[in-house]
Amino acid sequence: MSQLTRAQKDEFIQFIGYLCEEAAKEILPHYGPDVEIERKSDATPVTLADRNAEKRIREILAERYPEHGIIGEEYGSERDDAEFVWVLDPVDGTKSFISGVPLFATLIALLHKGRPVIGAINQPVLKQLVIGDCETTTLNGKPVSGREACKLSEATLCTTDPIRPTLWQNDADWSALPPKTALYRSWGDAGGYILLCSGFTDIMCDPLMEIWDCAAILPCLEGAGFKATGWKGGDAFDERCIIAAKEPLHTEVMATLYPDA
Repeated sequence: MSQLTRAQKDEFIQFIGYLCEEAAKEILPHYGPDVEIERKSDATPVTLADRNAEKRIREILAERYPEHGIIGEEYGSERDDAEFVWVLDPVDGTKSFISGVPLFATLIALLHKGRPVIGAINQPVLKQLVIGDCETTTLNGKPVSGREACKLSEATLCTTDPIRPTLWQNDADWSALPPKTALYRSWGDAGGYILLCSGFTDIMCDPLMEIWDCAAILPCLEGAGFKATGWKGGDAFDERCIIAAKEPLHTEVMATLYPDA
């Protein structure tokens, strides 16, 4: 449980919003059909938007909180054993970004003693900023709590990549889940969690995540009243994967994925 005071939370929430604004200034000029794409060593795409946004965030952090640590997707780690560590994914959903699909977002999290306590999900094209502190979650400054749990047969299910669940979570009966829902779509990446927190979808599943993919999302889900576990049913941050829904819908999802459990 976080030991941050209310004053500390308010300070960091205001600051994380500022970081998102500054990152957006670096991202938006590169959003369009003429975006230049490079390939990382693992063949995944990266753009100047990713790199410039993370550089800008790091510059601001070095000035404001030089004693804090940083873990970033593009430029690695600094002081990652510090009491406070910022986790950065400047463009989560680069494939969506280069395809002109506004489901990408900037993800920024603050870890306190190794656990995520504040997270921001910012979609700069649609001007949607979700911030959560594990107690409350806001969308553009207004509290949000998703929508109430429905039956699985009435639910909208989203996942970032409909192929990956069968690649990375083979012990789950993923093929059984989509047919039991009302609507199944790949409205994923970080944008899927904006849809979830703001009340447009019911279930979001990601089977394989890095620390910069999940750290910012989890405080937003918790603050909005969602149950978020890993695919094994344990701690999502430790498992580095997410199944998120309101209860009792979450229980129904897990029972469908693991009918023999």
